[in-house]
Amino acid sequence: MARFIFVTGGVVSSLGKGLLSASLAALLQARGYKCRIRKFDPYLNVDPGTMSPYQHGEVYVTDDGAETDLDLGHYERFSGVSAKQSDNITTGRIYRDIIARERRGDYLGATVQVVPHVTNAIKEFALAEIEGLDFVICEIGGTVGDIESLPFIEALRQLRNDLGRGNTVSVHTTLVPWIKAAGELKTKPTQHSVREISSLGVQPDVLLCRAEMPIPDGDKAKIAQFCNVPKSAVIEGLDARSIYDVPLQYHREGLDDEVLRAFGISDAPPPELERWDEIMDRLDNPEGEVTIGVVGKYVGLPDAYKSLREALVHGGIANRVKVNIKWLDAELFEQDGGIVGELEPMHAILVPGGFGERGSEGKIASVRFARERKVPFFGICLGMQMACIEGARNTAGIGQANTTEFGDTPEPVVGLITEWMSREGLQARAADGDLGGTMRLGAYEAELGGNSHVAAIYGATRISERHRHRYEVNAHYKEPLERGGLVFSGLSPDGCLPEIVERPDHPWFIGVQFHPELKSRPFAPHPLFASFIEAALKQSRLV
Repeated sequence: MARFIFVTGGVVSSLGKGLLSASLAALLQARGYKCRIRKFDPYLNVDPGTMSPYQHGEVYVTDDGAETDLDLGHYERFSGVSAKQSDNITTGRIYRDIIARERRGDYLGATVQVVPHVTNAIKEFALAEIEGLDFVICEIGGTVGDIESLPFIEALRQLRNDLGRGNTVSVHTTLVPWIKAAGELKTKPTQHSVREISSLGVQPDVLLCRAEMPIPDGDKAKIAQFCNVPKSAVIEGLDARSIYDVPLQYHREGLDDEVLRAFGISDAPPPELERWDEIMDRLDNPEGEVTIGVVGKYVGLPDAYKSLREALVHGGIANRVKVNIKWLDAELFEQDGGIVGELEPMHAILVPGGFGERGSEGKIASVRFARERKVPFFGICLGMQMACIEGARNTAGIGQANTTEFGDTPEPVVGLITEWMSREGLQARAADGDLGGTMRLGAYEAELGGNSHVAAIYGATRISERHRHRYEVNAHYKEPLERGGLVFSGLSPDGCLPEIVERPDHPWFIGVQFHPELKSRPFAPHPLFASFIEAALKQSRLV
């Protein structure tokens, strides 16, 4: 039977529950256990698909086409286990399903209430698809005390009783702030947070205490006494020099040992952490340095490009080089001057995905700079579309080329996709339909040209990558674009949808319609990012 670990947070948000959950899974896996991580999100959106990146950060897409919380990216990167739609639930999705059941009459006239109907739905989600697992780690989003998280905490309380206390452990993340005027750390917020969650019927077994400086033993003892846990269960969580050092740091502090002890497991094998040591050795001892210019729309919030940032770091790990990322606002490049001064110092340029017209001409200008100056270029999703529009305008003689996403255009090099083939058969979407969950989402295969650059990078001619987009490059423009030097080196298996373009006359110029960053791992860097950073390293030696 799978054991459950519930991760909650108190005092303030952004304490790193996602990294804690991911790191704990990595540590348990290093001992030979099979783990799965799930995220309970209290917000009323059905999923984050229609939320602004400034509100929520990136939307992480799974192989089966779910638009999920960015923490699932941490889960995958640290555990290597591909997430599923069943690994992320929101209050909105729960209420939508419950109301649909009520309308059908499934509740046989009963009064539908938070308890038991909502809490039962949360428990059903937690208990689904757990066969063959040793541990299921469930992260509860939000902060204890928030009104929207109450049903989740109540469901957690019920699950602890349903499954038996020996089969569940509660890990609570808190803050131990440093008060500069007093010159000391304060434990009172942690005490209040534990009192709050305990009043809801959930007594934490382990406390992860985030702090800016080491917590003295006396303070740990004080926290243990007032929070009703052993002193060894008060785990110090200091800021790490890299997120990939967090599993090693938490192991040194005894997190995994304490969780296993709370389960009564005393015969667990020691963890094999060599691959995490190797990652940190490569990060701490680089043999080179490159600077990548990311020309995007949401550069004011790095979490909007979280997986992209990490995939670039993974490319650096693969090449043992330090990757410096320069976030560049595409909108600024639409003004006169400035683009050359900003992009000349870059060893490579990347234009990521996004939605909407704002900044598009700045992205197109960045593509042109990379093409003309022979600087390594990587276009992802919208970035590939901008590369095709730039090529159409400047090398294929289609001066009015544009995308229908930004309005009517006489030359729709990029247009709305209304039909495509999926594993389930033909998918169709209406132009004026709902926005949420209606894009081409999840893993789709592509066939690569046998003598293409991308085929050499992948070492294969058939690949599977994750998509999230509503517009596609118009295949009707394939011939003029290829005459202009932009080769369509990857297509959907039916040959209808362009997936990859490249320029054979350029040192490294690739655009992809999918999101390769979603499948990159620190211990298995995505081949496109490893090759891109390698090209940037070569460029750095030329300038």
